[in-house]
Amino acid sequence: MKTFIDEHRGVFGVEPMCKVLQIAPSTYRAHAARLARPELRPARARQDEVLTGHIERIWQSNMRVYGARKVWRQLQREGIEVARCTVERLMRHQGLRGVIRGKAVRTTVADATAPCPADKVKRQFRAERPNQLWLSDFT
Repeated sequence: MKTFIDEHRGVFGVEPMCKVLQIAPSTYRAHAARLARPELRPARARQDEVLTGHIERIWQSNMRVYGARKVWRQLQREGIEVARCTVERLMRHQGLRGVIRGKAVRTTVADATAPCPADKVKRQFRAERPNQLWLSDFT
């Protein structure tokens, strides 16, 4: 939205566009200030930026098999104090995943050729009185 407002601010002005886009003008200005001066960004955003590089480096150097727990342990060994949930969040945000061992457990194998059971209540799950309609489904 900031880019849109920047492109059209000469024609419409910032405050009318913010009103139409339903964002506060102070939010727009704060975002613009953070882009112009990165030191104004929140501490978490600055820390995330630094950690993202470390996480990517560790994940790449270990043949892309490390998950969040092993990356977190490696960060601790390197003296970087960070919570495991933070590593999980940043890896998820970057799209990094560890290798999952084993095969997926498949409990049911569907048979597409098998006939479907009849619809006993014709998708009318409403009863006029108690004990009028009893239904169970074990699929």
